[in-house]
Amino acid sequence: MRKMVTGKNLIYIGLAIAALGGVLWIAESRGWSRATLLPGDIAFRGKSITFIFPLTTCLVLSLALSLLSRWLNR
Repeated sequence: MRKMVTGKNLIYIGLAIAALGGVLWIAESRGWSRATLLPGDIAFRGKSITFIFPLTTCLVLSLALSLLSRWLNR
């Protein structure tokens, strides 16, 4: 029987999320703010407010995390 290493998996997932966050942070600091939005994400920029609702990003992340969860639970 395979031993579950949940702690190790959580560390790997956390490192992957941190790496993705670093890439997005660098992209925004270089002026590539559109690089963080996917087609279908809702963005409204007014004079003094910016509202962003990442609809497509939420769907893609949900699908990716669901597939990862199914893969890890095999």
